[in-house]
Amino acid sequence: MQLRLEQISLDVNGQTYLYPMSLDLPDNAMVVLLGATQAGKTSLMRLMAGLDRPSSGQIWNDDRNVTDLPVQQRQVAMVYQQFINYPSKTVFENIASPLRLRGDLQIESKVNALAQRLHIEAFLQRLPAELSGGQQQRVALARALAKQAPLMLLDEPLVNLDYKLREELREELTQFFSRSESTIVYATTEPSEALMLGGHTVVLDQGELLQHGPTLDLFYRPANIRVARALSDPPINTIHAEQQADGLLLAGSHGCSLKVAQNPDPNLLLGLRANCLHLQPQPGFTEIASRVELSEISGSDTYLHLSTSIGGLVMHLNGVHKFESGVMLAVYFNPQDALVFNSQGNLIQAAGNHPRNKA
Repeated sequence: MQLRLEQISLDVNGQTYLYPMSLDLPDNAMVVLLGATQAGKTSLMRLMAGLDRPSSGQIWNDDRNVTDLPVQQRQVAMVYQQFINYPSKTVFENIASPLRLRGDLQIESKVNALAQRLHIEAFLQRLPAELSGGQQQRVALARALAKQAPLMLLDEPLVNLDYKLREELREELTQFFSRSESTIVYATTEPSEALMLGGHTVVLDQGELLQHGPTLDLFYRPANIRVARALSDPPINTIHAEQQADGLLLAGSHGCSLKVAQNPDPNLLLGLRANCLHLQPQPGFTEIASRVELSEISGSDTYLHLSTSIGGLVMHLNGVHKFESGVMLAVYFNPQDALVFNSQGNLIQAAGNHPRNKA
């Protein structure tokens, strides 16, 4: 299904939930809505589904104007953060319900196939209350998939599951959706999830559409610092810099060899992701003296929170490392890894060391 939004907006009781935006979703593709809580993801999904009507603008499915059509008259399936199943029906009957509604003649084989793909075939005769949270969410997903709607909306479907279950289901869904014939819209607050799911990403912030396009294009060429922040976890490091004839002067009087071409703005902001900081120098790297404020171990990764003369920095190290608070370190970064924004926060130069940004 080709879903097209034309200058839609949403205002409720004088409060703006969505500012005017236009968006064409690729047919039969994975589209991720990425943004923090209250960015507008759920509001946008409810308009797509027909649960709410936009305050202005139009919504088109293929060549049909569906702006005023209620959800019952649209071909759409939706899965929410809180899994919703029929408590008095078995798992089998939950999954079978949309098949029965359309008079499908192959209910048993289709339910069994979906249950097998989502690893819940052993629970088909149980009630939802007898299942774990992860199993119940799989049932809700299976029922939505059974509907075979050309548009499927998933509103942070994994957010209430524990870490292990989320990782397991996310990987399974990525494989499942790669074979789907539906347009999938998946809302998340996590940039890592958007990058894992791939496809296209739509970045929202406080009701504004900031940028949309192929996910990796947005990651390497964010339109502005707000998009770069949305696509960075941990948060992207920002460093104030002043353009000079022979390079940049960073806050704290650190020189940096990075050249910024064709820029009339002398005041710049560098964006440097946490994995672009290093403990070993290389030719051309910029050295920054730092003090460890906090060493945080998360799974098999270590995050160092550093104080420096150019401001606070977060450094990502692969593996488990032990650093005492207060220890002094020299950290280094390649200037070619930096995203360069002007004083208004708009991208003027992408990182120069990635093939996507070399022309």
